[in-house]
Parts: sequence; C-alpha cells; structure tokens
Amino acid sequence: MSKALTFAAIALAAVATVSPALAVDENNTSAGLTAAGAPLGLHGVDPVAFIDLGNRLEGTAAHTVVHDGVAYYFSSAANAETFEANADKYLPQNGGFCTFGVSVGKKFDGDPRFAAVMDGKLYVFLSQEIFEAFNKDRAGTIAKAEANWAKIQHTAATEL
Repeated sequence: MSKALTFAAIALAAVATVSPALAVDENNTSAGLTAAGAPLGLHGVDPVAFIDLGNRLEGTAAHTVVHDGVAYYFSSAANAETFEANADKYLPQNGGFCTFGVSVGKKFDGDPRFAAVMDGKLYVFLSQEIFEAFNKDRAGTIAKAEANWAKIQHTAATEL
C-alpha cells in the first residue's frame, strides 16, 4: 500500500508541475509530443527558412530545437543553429496562434500554409478565408493582435 501511495504522490506532483505550463496555451502546438519530449510548434515548418528565405519548408525531427517547451523542426542543421542563436527573431508571433483570431481576442490554430512575413516577423492564420480578411487591413489587424496578445497570452484558449 505504501508503494502505491508513494507512486500516487509522485504522479500527482508531476502533473501539478507540468499542467500549469501547458494549461494556459501560451504557444500553439500540435497534439502529442515529439521524440524530443515536447509538443511540436508551427506544424513542423522551418521558421528560419520562412523568414530568411521566404520559403515554407518542412523541417525534420533530425533537426529539432526545443525552445520554451516547444519543439521546432528545421530543414537543415544550419537553420537549427541560426534559430538557437536568436530564437526570438524566428518565433511566430502571438505564440503561433492565428493573428486574426488574436486580434479579436481568441486563440485559433495558426496554420503556416496561410502566413505572412512582415517586417521580419512571421504571422500565421487559421485558413485561406481568414488570411484574405487579414490582407484587407494588415497593419490594423497586427496592431489589434499585439494589444490583445498582452491580455490573453496567459489565458487558456478554452477560456476565451
């Protein structure tokens, strides 16, 4: 019985330690964990290739960097090293959530198939239709998203 209680206490402590970081949805990630032990960000697309080269390239697990509890895949070792040297430059804005969604106070999936790089920053969107809505007022949408992100960053998506 004491072994069961000890195990239960350890399991409860582990959940209590991990849950707060994952519960607030500060980063948009795919369900499950990568081989690196962290959830996958940006749907596995290489953020360095996106921003520096303007190409949406799929990354691979062979070139993984974990940053702030999120695994990012890269198309090359060089891109992974570039990211590690200056991750903040390459992280998707608004935690990788849909920029238009954040502009209206929501956290929707940000799909890199629908994305824009502006002023060296990567913005992702939920769908083609949402991306087209963003294109009607890029500056206004980004300004609203920046203001809202400060308010909702630490709030779970289900609470918005």
